[in-house]
Amino acid sequence: MLIPELPAYLSSLGGAEYKGLIIALFTLTAGISRPFSGKLTDKIGRVPVMAVGSLVCFGCGFLYPILTSVAGFLFLRLIHGFSTGFKPTATAAYVADIVPAGRWGEAMGIHGLFFSTGMAIGPAIGSAITQYYSIDILFYCSSLFALLSVAIIFNVKETLKAKQQFKLHLLKITKKEIINKQALPAFWVTLFSYINYGVLLTLIPDWSTHLGFTNKGIFFVVFTFSSLLMRFFAGKTSDLYGRKPILKIALVLLCISLIWIGTAQGVTGFIIGSLIYGVATGLLSPAISAWTIDLSDADKRGTSVATMYIALEMGIGLGALLAGWFFQDFIPRIPYIFYGSAFFSAFGVIYLIFHQDKPKPQNADFN
Repeated sequence: MLIPELPAYLSSLGGAEYKGLIIALFTLTAGISRPFSGKLTDKIGRVPVMAVGSLVCFGCGFLYPILTSVAGFLFLRLIHGFSTGFKPTATAAYVADIVPAGRWGEAMGIHGLFFSTGMAIGPAIGSAITQYYSIDILFYCSSLFALLSVAIIFNVKETLKAKQQFKLHLLKITKKEIINKQALPAFWVTLFSYINYGVLLTLIPDWSTHLGFTNKGIFFVVFTFSSLLMRFFAGKTSDLYGRKPILKIALVLLCISLIWIGTAQGVTGFIIGSLIYGVATGLLSPAISAWTIDLSDADKRGTSVATMYIALEMGIGLGALLAGWFFQDFIPRIPYIFYGSAFFSAFGVIYLIFHQDKPKPQNADFN
């Protein structure tokens, strides 16, 4: 809901030169919190960690209209990142707990289906609320949806059997608990895959305006709608044909879509590019999530998922920083930034071509 309106809002506060930090700061704390959320997910349970993520989102929505300086806004983006740092980590582990191993791809596709639905609806609603009411009302509405999420979470049954009571010493993270080495292949592919997303989050609002769109959420609606359609069968496809073949196809489509979006000179080209991008992400997301779980032992699922999400946040944050640094509110640079981001997706394809699977111990899973 917030993302399409935040660049213009920051400019209105006098912080146009900091647009790259809108996403970068958010992903910084999201990435930093991943090792903690991964460990806590494996120790105290999936449900409480999910609840923390939603509660942070709920609180931040009420604070945006209060902290109206550039520094206050950027501080809130930093804090807001904890919501993404906690919620998805525990949710992915929870899904893996309740679904048989042979259907993890399908399950992650269904999980992503609802994620995509929210991503499709949110930007359009957010832009409409801002257009007809105000951005403060938008912030309050985002808090309301987060509160509904909390209500749902507290009716979810915990799936972690050997859970512990929370104690402060659980917040002490060792080097081994930051990154699960088993999930490193998924880490690298995720990193290469999501740099372009940070670029898009930063530049699409301005690129949309340049191409004549009054609603800056249209791109997100189109790409998430096509991504949503793909998820009906994309996850199951990776169960049947393997994760890596599907990931290669997805990354090639990402490259094509980024070049297409950069060359768009009107509505039609822009929409086609966003459709292709949605198809690519619809294939990519469930396959990379399921591959992460495939690679890890059952008692390390939270940490493995956190490892994958650390790469995701690093990719998005790096992409946003680079995009904001090169852009500097100069529209003619945007296509070249899109072309450059396509190279990172190409690196992901190269990595998958040369990567060799390591055999997983027979007793590594208890499904």
